[in-house]
Amino acid sequence: MAPRWAPPAPAGLVLVALLALLLPPAVRGDKPVRGGLSGVGAEPEASSAVFPLYGDVYPHGLYYVAMNIGNPPRPYFLDVDTGSDLTWLQCDAPCVSCNKVPHPLYRPTKNKLVPCADQLCEALHGGLTGRHRCDSPHDQCDYEIRYADQGFSIGVLVNDSFTLRLSNSSVVRPSLAFGCGYNQHVGSSSEVAATDGILGLGSGSVSLLSQLNQHRVTKNVVGHCLSLRGGGFLFFGDNLVPYSRATWAPMVRSAHRNYYSPGSASLYFGGRSLGVRPMEVVFDSGSSFTYFAAQPYEALVAALKGGLSRSLKEVSDPSLPLCWKGKKPFKSVLDVKKEFKSLVLSFANGRKALMEIPPENYLIVTKYGNACLGILNGSEVGLKDLNILGDITMQDQMVIYDNEKGQIGWIRAPCDRIPKSAMCQVAAKRGANSAMG
Repeated sequence: MAPRWAPPAPAGLVLVALLALLLPPAVRGDKPVRGGLSGVGAEPEASSAVFPLYGDVYPHGLYYVAMNIGNPPRPYFLDVDTGSDLTWLQCDAPCVSCNKVPHPLYRPTKNKLVPCADQLCEALHGGLTGRHRCDSPHDQCDYEIRYADQGFSIGVLVNDSFTLRLSNSSVVRPSLAFGCGYNQHVGSSSEVAATDGILGLGSGSVSLLSQLNQHRVTKNVVGHCLSLRGGGFLFFGDNLVPYSRATWAPMVRSAHRNYYSPGSASLYFGGRSLGVRPMEVVFDSGSSFTYFAAQPYEALVAALKGGLSRSLKEVSDPSLPLCWKGKKPFKSVLDVKKEFKSLVLSFANGRKALMEIPPENYLIVTKYGNACLGILNGSEVGLKDLNILGDITMQDQMVIYDNEKGQIGWIRAPCDRIPKSAMCQVAAKRGANSAMG
């Protein structure tokens, strides 16, 4: 849904893109040359690309991927975000205000600038503000994104090549549009951020996934598998999708934004309905934790507290709002999961589309040895009636966003192992060996 440049704050702030404004151009440039595919042979049939993931829900607060961008290609760490469309890097255009990031800032050239008359610029502005102003077709495509925690990013849309190794062993270098952020305030400015930018994987046409599909590199399908133990993998295309074994629900357009949503769901705890009205749910890898609207959140907390044994005592912990301690510090969620019951979401639009959420998918154990609830009150951060399933709930599940068939799928999976059919992609790890040092 938005960038996370540091572990979540105690209040569990979710960063929500609220508005975007067009800014006066800082640099003028010529119309960019739109490169096609280059690599092995002619334009290939759509294949798949698989990438190792790094990070975790706690303590790092995000999952990210290494992508090779530019010519010559250079590695950048990108926060995987299915809740937004625009991919962007902090860049030296020159930089007015940038965070400290893992790699040297991306440097654009004038011939890489996307003009404001470009269809992708129009789509970007339409998705952010609903309007597109272009005084001259040769003007650059500027953007501004603001977030609920008062963070923002200002930049310009550029084109450059992304080097991808596909599962059919070919290497492609499509020229894709992304944001060059030259003025931003996101997270702490004094600490080195975990990532250089954001990998926007939403369903909009400016999304990297949609652009890869337009280039016939991959089908318009993306999936991720976030490991409870940290790491995991991300894939573009449908070669790894277990269509016959996964649970599927049709995509429904969210009333709030164009997020990935399987529609409304009924909430059960310990096999019993919590008696709340159906919840509009969206899947968002750009949120570390899960957020429920006020009514289901309060009902869940009441049910949790009512069912806990006397061995657990509520305690204050700076990590999250609601935490418990045991007779001795917990070492992992496995030490405490037997004290808690599973949640179940039953989606109305899917045939028997149930998602079980066991305790390890809604609890974390902090460095203080306490068990904390990783489901937060979304109404406190401006989400109103929207319910967001974040990384914590999607751990150890392969989650698939199939824009080709208009459906979302999920299935329990060992996310700490990249499938054997995709092992050729492990070479991408070379550029990220120091990611979790």
